[in-house]
Amino acid sequence: MRKAKKDLIVVGDRVLVKIEEGEERTNVGLYLPPTAVDNQAVQSGTIVATGPGLPLPAPDTNPEEPWRTTSRETRFVPMQAKLGDYALFFRKAAVEITFEGERFLVVPQAAILALVRDEDFDIDTL
Repeated sequence: MRKAKKDLIVVGDRVLVKIEEGEERTNVGLYLPPTAVDNQAVQSGTIVATGPGLPLPAPDTNPEEPWRTTSRETRFVPMQAKLGDYALFFRKAAVEITFEGERFLVVPQAAILALVRDEDFDIDTL
Protein backbone atom coordinates (compact mmCIF):
# COMPACT_ATOMS: atom_id res chain seq x y z
CA MET A 1 0.00 0.00 0.00
CA ARG A 2 1.42 3.39 -0.94
CA LYS A 3 0.86 6.65 0.94
CA ALA A 4 2.70 9.79 -0.14
CA LYS A 5 6.30 8.63 -0.63
CA LYS A 6 6.16 5.69 1.77
CA ASP A 7 5.30 2.07 1.06
CA LEU A 8 3.66 -0.18 3.62
CA ILE A 9 4.63 -3.72 2.70
CA VAL A 10 2.72 -6.60 4.23
CA VAL A 11 4.84 -9.72 4.72
CA GLY A 12 4.10 -13.43 4.88
CA ASP A 13 0.53 -14.65 5.03
CA ARG A 14 -0.88 -11.47 6.55
CA VAL A 15 -3.41 -8.97 5.27
CA LEU A 16 -3.86 -5.27 6.00
CA VAL A 17 -7.46 -4.38 6.86
CA LYS A 18 -8.94 -0.88 6.84
CA ILE A 19 -10.96 -0.42 9.99
CA GLU A 20 -14.51 0.77 9.57
CA GLU A 21 -14.77 4.06 11.45
CA GLY A 22 -17.83 5.61 12.98
CA GLU A 23 -20.44 4.51 15.43
CA GLU A 24 -21.64 0.93 15.33
CA ARG A 25 -25.37 0.45 15.36
CA THR A 26 -27.44 -2.58 16.30
CA ASN A 27 -30.27 -3.97 14.17
CA VAL A 28 -32.83 -2.08 16.28
CA GLY A 29 -31.03 1.25 15.91
CA LEU A 30 -29.05 1.45 19.16
CA TYR A 31 -25.60 3.00 18.91
CA LEU A 32 -22.84 0.99 20.57
CA PRO A 33 -19.98 2.71 22.37
CA PRO A 34 -16.43 1.92 21.18
CA THR A 35 -15.80 -0.19 24.31
CA ALA A 36 -18.64 -2.53 23.38
CA VAL A 37 -17.39 -2.88 19.81
CA ASP A 38 -13.81 -3.60 20.98
CA ASN A 39 -15.01 -6.52 23.12
CA GLN A 40 -16.58 -8.39 20.20
CA ALA A 41 -14.82 -11.61 19.17
CA VAL A 42 -15.31 -11.04 15.42
CA GLN A 43 -14.60 -7.87 13.47
CA SER A 44 -14.78 -6.96 9.80
CA GLY A 45 -13.16 -4.61 7.33
CA THR A 46 -11.87 -4.16 3.80
CA ILE A 47 -8.54 -5.68 2.77
CA VAL A 48 -6.27 -2.97 1.34
CA ALA A 49 -3.02 -4.99 1.02
CA THR A 50 -1.87 -8.59 1.21
CA GLY A 51 1.43 -10.32 1.74
CA PRO A 52 2.85 -12.74 -0.82
CA GLY A 53 1.86 -15.83 1.19
CA LEU A 54 3.92 -18.46 2.99
CA PRO A 55 7.25 -19.29 1.35
CA LEU A 56 7.67 -22.87 0.17
CA PRO A 57 10.89 -24.69 1.04
CA ALA A 58 13.15 -25.47 -1.89
CA PRO A 59 12.46 -29.02 -3.11
CA ASP A 60 16.17 -29.57 -3.79
CA THR A 61 17.29 -28.61 -0.28
CA ASN A 62 19.74 -31.16 1.09
CA PRO A 63 19.79 -31.16 4.93
CA GLU A 64 23.09 -33.07 4.90
CA GLU A 65 24.85 -30.28 2.98
CA PRO A 66 23.28 -26.97 4.14
CA TRP A 67 26.14 -24.92 2.65
CA ARG A 68 25.21 -26.04 -0.85
CA THR A 69 22.68 -23.58 -2.22
CA THR A 70 21.13 -23.24 -5.60
CA SER A 71 19.92 -19.95 -6.90
CA ARG A 72 16.21 -20.08 -7.56
CA GLU A 73 13.27 -17.79 -7.21
CA THR A 74 11.28 -18.10 -3.97
CA ARG A 75 7.85 -19.61 -4.44
CA PHE A 76 4.90 -18.89 -2.16
CA VAL A 77 1.65 -20.60 -1.23
CA PRO A 78 -0.83 -18.12 -2.74
CA MET A 79 -3.10 -16.03 -0.55
CA GLN A 80 -6.82 -16.75 -0.64
CA ALA A 81 -7.63 -13.20 0.49
CA LYS A 82 -7.36 -10.57 -2.24
CA LEU A 83 -7.26 -6.80 -2.43
CA GLY A 84 -10.76 -5.35 -1.97
CA ASP A 85 -12.27 -8.36 -0.19
CA TYR A 86 -14.46 -7.71 2.83
CA ALA A 87 -13.11 -9.94 5.61
CA LEU A 88 -14.62 -11.26 8.83
CA PHE A 89 -11.85 -12.22 11.26
CA PHE A 90 -11.03 -12.93 14.90
CA ARG A 91 -10.30 -9.61 16.61
CA LYS A 92 -7.83 -11.11 19.12
CA ALA A 93 -5.52 -12.26 16.32
CA ALA A 94 -5.28 -8.74 14.81
CA VAL A 95 -2.60 -6.16 15.58
CA GLU A 96 -3.61 -2.51 15.31
CA ILE A 97 -1.22 -0.09 13.60
CA THR A 98 -1.37 3.55 12.54
CA PHE A 99 0.20 4.49 9.20
CA GLU A 100 0.16 8.06 7.92
CA GLY A 101 -2.60 8.96 10.39
CA GLU A 102 -4.96 6.09 9.44
CA ARG A 103 -5.74 3.07 11.61
CA PHE A 104 -5.34 -0.42 10.17
CA LEU A 105 -5.30 -3.98 11.44
CA VAL A 106 -2.70 -6.55 10.42
CA VAL A 107 -4.42 -9.94 10.41
CA PRO A 108 -2.93 -13.38 9.71
CA GLN A 109 -4.78 -15.22 6.97
CA ALA A 110 -5.46 -18.09 9.40
CA ALA A 111 -7.61 -15.74 11.55
CA ILE A 112 -9.95 -14.87 8.65
CA LEU A 113 -13.31 -16.60 8.98
CA ALA A 114 -14.98 -15.53 5.74
CA LEU A 115 -14.43 -13.29 2.72
CA VAL A 116 -16.97 -11.35 0.70
CA ARG A 117 -15.64 -10.58 -2.77
CA ASP A 118 -17.04 -7.89 -5.06
CA GLU A 119 -15.85 -8.49 -8.62
CA ASP A 120 -16.41 -4.82 -9.52
CA PHE A 121 -14.18 -3.49 -6.71
CA ASP A 122 -12.02 -0.42 -7.41
CA ILE A 123 -9.19 0.35 -4.93
CA ASP A 124 -9.46 4.09 -5.64
CA THR A 125 -12.83 4.18 -3.86
CA LEU A 126 -11.17 3.70 -0.45
